[in-house]
Amino acid sequence: VQLQASGGGLVQAGDSLRLTCAASRRTSSNNAMGWFRQAPGKEREFVGVINWGGSTYYADSVKGRFTISRDNAKNTVYLQMNSLKPEDTATYYCAVGLRPYAGREALEYRYWGQGTQVTVSS
Repeated sequence: VQLQASGGGLVQAGDSLRLTCAASRRTSSNNAMGWFRQAPGKEREFVGVINWGGSTYYADSVKGRFTISRDNAKNTVYLQMNSLKPEDTATYYCAVGLRPYAGREALEYRYWGQGTQVTVSS
């Protein structure tokens, strides 16, 4: 499975962006799909996950601002980011979970996209 993340860009604080993660073939709709991000000089951090049944779980830093959704028919997962802040600046990665439910640990995911850059100016 290859994952292609897109939709990143340069925006101002308070703006919105929607990231898209498209899979090269049908990913199991029974697998969780997660988003992570990594800022320069920092470790990769969990952003959120959507589980097979549609339940979602977010990092506290993005809760209430970011929303994950999925379209299994299109093999696509979305990350809607609202009220962006400069501290959201990072490269964002999508990943396929090992199982129907996944959490915040990178080891729970097996396929990773190449990342898309999000830069938020103040």
